[in-house]
Amino acid sequence: MDDEQSGNTKLPGAAEPARPLHVPVLVRESIDFLNVRPEGIYIDATIGAGGHAQEILKRLGSGRLLGLDRDPHALEVARDRLAGFGEKLIMQHGNFAQIDAWHAASGLPLVEGVVADLGLSSMQLDDASRGFSFNLPGPLDMRMDPNSEITAADLVNHSPERDLAEIFFKLGEERHSRRIARAIVKARPYRLTTELAQVVTRAIPSRAGLHQIHPATRSFMALRLAVNAELENLEQFLDRVLLVLRPGGRVVILSFHSLEDRRVKQAFRRWQGEGRAKILTRKAVRPEQEEVRLNPRARSAKLRAAEKTID
Repeated sequence: MDDEQSGNTKLPGAAEPARPLHVPVLVRESIDFLNVRPEGIYIDATIGAGGHAQEILKRLGSGRLLGLDRDPHALEVARDRLAGFGEKLIMQHGNFAQIDAWHAASGLPLVEGVVADLGLSSMQLDDASRGFSFNLPGPLDMRMDPNSEITAADLVNHSPERDLAEIFFKLGEERHSRRIARAIVKARPYRLTTELAQVVTRAIPSRAGLHQIHPATRSFMALRLAVNAELENLEQFLDRVLLVLRPGGRVVILSFHSLEDRRVKQAFRRWQGEGRAKILTRKAVRPEQEEVRLNPRARSAKLRAAEKTID
């Protein structure tokens, strides 16, 4: 689970330490696996605030980087942060699920490397108006792309109880999904994130024991995944990413919960079994203790890397 959904959270009312805008995770490891070459062409498929992109761009000479993100606010932040790199950087508001189409539109040749950070960024989570956080009162939005039609409010206020329970069970792996869905439907309508979080918390039986994570963690993650069709988009990305890589090109993916990591691991194994790629990470790479100490939201991150072998 990522960020707030990693277990490193406090119940509402607890003091939160000040955080920088966003701290990218496993940057050194990502760059090492990409094996960035000065003349290379690369894609940051989820550029976010530009942390990984910045480290790639620093190492480029005549090379280029295509940065994609579905969040227009993130693109603005990245554009400001990376303005000094000039024409080395091409940025595009787009979903990484269509990485082959965005690559074709860029006019760039096949690339040496692709990095995708699947986590929710700190700037998204800490902005109450985005509705991602159960600790901050804000609208039940959760859309990464504000142009998307469906919001979390639409789901919790209008979905049948059975559909809500299925979302919480399948996307949040929430064992109390039926109880939570029943409680949500009974207390409708909802306007604020904190209103929903309170109902979810009360729905989970006290005998569940002391929570290592906030009781609303899994439900909020499930809603976010549903609103943004994140797993469906990841599967499309995995189906298409090898199309943009040259032989010997590498793909590096950072995931933050088991549903994502399982899909990445299965795709890599399938590619290797088909002779299309070789896996570079026998086991998922995890952040070192010092990185987790400095950036607790990194604790759930897993990095996997593979190298394309044939066209």
